[in-house]
Amino acid sequence: MKPDEAHPPADRERTAPAIIRGAAERFRSNVAQAVIGRPRTIDLIFVALLCEGHVLIEDVPGVGKTLLARATARSLACSFKRIQCTPDLLPSDVVGLHVFNQKSAEFEYRPGPVVANVVLVDEINRAMPRTQSSLLECMQERQVTIDWKTVELPRPFMIMATQNPIELEGTFPLPEAQLDRFLLKLKLGYPSQPDESSVLARYREQSPIDRLGSVIATEELLAIQKLSRRTHVAEPLRDYIVAVVRATREHPDIRLGASTRAALGLQAACQALAACRGREFVIPDDVKELADSVLSHRIILTTEARLKGRSEEKVLQELLGSLPVPVET
Repeated sequence: MKPDEAHPPADRERTAPAIIRGAAERFRSNVAQAVIGRPRTIDLIFVALLCEGHVLIEDVPGVGKTLLARATARSLACSFKRIQCTPDLLPSDVVGLHVFNQKSAEFEYRPGPVVANVVLVDEINRAMPRTQSSLLECMQERQVTIDWKTVELPRPFMIMATQNPIELEGTFPLPEAQLDRFLLKLKLGYPSQPDESSVLARYREQSPIDRLGSVIATEELLAIQKLSRRTHVAEPLRDYIVAVVRATREHPDIRLGASTRAALGLQAACQALAACRGREFVIPDDVKELADSVLSHRIILTTEARLKGRSEEKVLQELLGSLPVPVET
């Protein structure tokens, strides 16, 4: 008898949150060996993995953005590629190209670095707009089209992009269509004094990331992704998610509100977060906790709001505070 057949389907359903929670704890513990003092950020990266969503990490240089991506890839038994974005980077440098083989007298596809399970796109806003646009298809459809050929990307597939919000010279802001394809936008910030001291002590002789091994196999990740999507979302919670997203389109300080893709992403992220915490159902606190990371990069404030010093995060918090929360009856 196979292990999956040892329990009837109903039993497997009940144990799904425990399975996902165990995987989340293994992932957090492994990544935390190299990325110190960021437990919530690591949890959100795992949420994105469960949703097969993409992550944009925006912060100043030297706070661990690239390190977090490398530690994530090392924790998974998956292929990993890195794209270092520069103004002269071409779309073919990302997706690949067809090369003529003189022996076979045929054109052969040579895959670009985007053909991998986990792809780090470092300093994405340094790439030209046409190169940024080459990522649109693969981020949404999980495929790339080169000349006449469409190539399916390996699953799971996740892009982790980084950008520096301070240095604007030689950068090209991401268009709204690109931002909308990122499930989460995360900011790391500077570590606390004890955490920074721990970094110095742990990295004194050797980088811990060199010793990291994989703790989650590809097959396991694909399986728990399916389990995550079975997390129950009651109708009042679905209505609450829709109300939050629609409120961004009607708020006087917001010029462009969140899309339907944002609502789907928020629901999937809430399902994953609930499963990571051992629950079989989503609660309103999941929506409140994830709204900032899922929605802040998908809305555009009015010029008047920006002149008043308003931020996307502040507006979203006020918006959440003004909406009625579904309660159990």
